Amino acid sequence: MVDFNLVFLFYNKINIKKLLIKCIYNCIKYSYFKVVLIMKIKKILNNNAATVINEDNKEVVVMGLGLAFKKKSGDKLEEEKIERTFTLENKEVSEKLNKLISEIPSKYVKISEQIIIYAEQNLHKKLNENIYLTLTDHISFAMTRQKQGLDIKNPMLWEIKKFYKQEYEIGLTALNIIKENFGVTLLIDEAASIALHIVNAELNQDMPRAVNMTKIIQEILNIIRYNFEINFDEDSLSYHRLVTHLKFFAQRMLTETTSTGDDDYLYDIVIDKYKDSYKCVEKIKAHLKKVYNATMSKEEMTYLTIHINRVVNRDILK
Repeated sequence: MVDFNLVFLFYNKINIKKLLIKCIYNCIKYSYFKVVLIMKIKKILNNNAATVINEDNKEVVVMGLGLAFKKKSGDKLEEEKIERTFTLENKEVSEKLNKLISEIPSKYVKISEQIIIYAEQNLHKKLNENIYLTLTDHISFAMTRQKQGLDIKNPMLWEIKKFYKQEYEIGLTALNIIKENFGVTLLIDEAASIALHIVNAELNQDMPRAVNMTKIIQEILNIIRYNFEINFDEDSLSYHRLVTHLKFFAQRMLTETTSTGDDDYLYDIVIDKYKDSYKCVEKIKAHLKKVYNATMSKEEMTYLTIHINRVVNRDILK
């Protein structure tokens, strides 16, 4: 015999349980109560920044107005006070950034982050995290120089504007961001310097190598220009392709990772079909050997010949 009273009681218990679960879900969804995570401070960087151990047991840098004021290592820090969090995988970069944050105003770190996010969104790629260190340091130094009335010209302004147009435009936007936040107008040369930091982060290079890359590109373009006695149409697709090729060629050359593939069949066709362009490449090869003690494989010479032929024939026909 079925006891319907027990069935009814059991049914109500299930409904009550469902009702409680739904109530808890709605409370979380509509923020009727808030869960606050508590983290312990590992190291105080300044009144507005500290390193903490997060819920994943990783050390991160946190920033917020006065979040570390009158705090010490081991004290608890409520998550709601944190305005910015920096999680860097590279331990060396993370340690250097911590040291930099302890020495400069945190506002420069925030501005750098804003510029980096803007750059990544416009370039549609993730930048090497070392830029958080290098760009922050550069902006801090640029602001210090500006206050002291020390204006430093960038000798590579023209080349950076020509070869890294997108990064240079981001640099100009960065100057506007700095002006809007600090009321300071930096020289246009700083847009080029910021652009070069972005290029470094794109290619995972350090600043001296990026400078050398730009120098190599300019030298090769000058050899082409003088050899054919032309002025490039810098808005043409063929010119853009040539410069892009030269960027990666220079990077491979400086990192000594030049292509070693030798497709003799394609090489023979190209030097026979594009004799003038190939002769120009031989001049480039000789220059790089003399100045940088660098070598060019047949494959590198083949593709550079093709690119030169495209841009030269287009400009000669104009």
